Amino acid sequence: MPAGSTIVSVKAREVFSDRGHPGVECTVVTANGAKGTAVTTAGVSVGVHEVQFAYDGGTKWGGRGVLKAVANIHDVIAPAVMGMDATRQGEVDQVIIDLDGTPTKSKLGGNATGAVSAAVLQAGAASLGIPLYQHIGGVNATLMPVPGVISIVGSGRYGSGKRSGGKPSYSFMCFGFNSYSEASYAAWEVNREFVRLMKSTFGIDNLRDYVSVPAGYVKHDRELWDVKLKAIQNLNFDNKVGIQVDVAAGTYWEADRQRFVGIFSAEDKTVDDMMRLYEEMVANYPFVILEDPLDEVDYEGHAELTRRLPVQIVGDDLFTTNTERLKQGLATGAANAMLLKVYQIGTISEAFDAVRMALAAGYNVMPCDSRGEGPSIADYTVGLGTGHLREGGTGPVANRFLQIESELGPRAKFAGYDGIKGLHRFLGAKV
Repeated sequence: MPAGSTIVSVKAREVFSDRGHPGVECTVVTANGAKGTAVTTAGVSVGVHEVQFAYDGGTKWGGRGVLKAVANIHDVIAPAVMGMDATRQGEVDQVIIDLDGTPTKSKLGGNATGAVSAAVLQAGAASLGIPLYQHIGGVNATLMPVPGVISIVGSGRYGSGKRSGGKPSYSFMCFGFNSYSEASYAAWEVNREFVRLMKSTFGIDNLRDYVSVPAGYVKHDRELWDVKLKAIQNLNFDNKVGIQVDVAAGTYWEADRQRFVGIFSAEDKTVDDMMRLYEEMVANYPFVILEDPLDEVDYEGHAELTRRLPVQIVGDDLFTTNTERLKQGLATGAANAMLLKVYQIGTISEAFDAVRMALAAGYNVMPCDSRGEGPSIADYTVGLGTGHLREGGTGPVANRFLQIESELGPRAKFAGYDGIKGLHRFLGAKV
């Protein structure tokens, strides 16, 4: 074991997150002074099959304090991994997995195990003096992804808003360009045009990168799709920019009524209603990615939708970056892509196992930074060669991609039209 990569310090603390509640920050230091820092937070749409996070309960932070997870790092995980080699990710993660001993990380908390695991990965790269993406993917990690930019969030458009947690959310995906930097600028440009159109059409405006649509402004999300299409067309981005939607449909599903309630419009919808609506969306608008379009346990429904539509169908709550759930999807043909959230499963090794399984089966992998991954999601994306990710076209994540693109120089290859599953077939049907 290289002496320099020996883990000599593991420290954690409770920090603010962009989710409105605390996250767990962990810093791992190696013998040669290299550091890795990672933060885990909870998401908006949390699948019932995700690992469990450790929370403090009580009244402080609305019960979402994470000092319990911090204590688990200091008292349980740190003593066990100190002295291990930070470049031996699998070995470190196995110790963490064994310490917890549960399939859902319910003993230590997935926020504790995930923060340590990711910090070890970063410390390992730093101790070797190489970028994180190269530590993950080696010298062949040169593929720059198709980026997206979020354009719409907001809950409560067609009801109380208690179910949705801000979903469906929409993004523009920018694939028809020559480089990541060109696609990133297109993402900024199309979203700027979209915000302008939303203000002129509905009087909705804000100072953020996306539009939050309050209740009462539209009767059906189709009105929003029209504006998104117009933004694309106004910039002559036809067949260069498409639409991604994170439906998180399970958050609207009422099993006792067998209906989706308050999604896309006020009317209740059956599974068949949703199927027909997705067919209309793909036929009349440039939707290229549908994420969690049905309930999170409906493998057969997702399989049927995948057979019907020539677009990328992504499982997030459906798969939860979990190899066992992904196996069920592969067996039924449910979806054709997996969302990657490295803290959904609790350790880097388990997340990357799911990535390898998905890619080996011909599925796409779409990284997402909604669990606190931050700019590191850029390194995961390039290191794993996924070809695209959810968002990442603007902001701090984009800055990291631009840095990677600069480092790679002429070796950088933009995924473009090959970055999204089924895109060639979808566009062929449109022209």
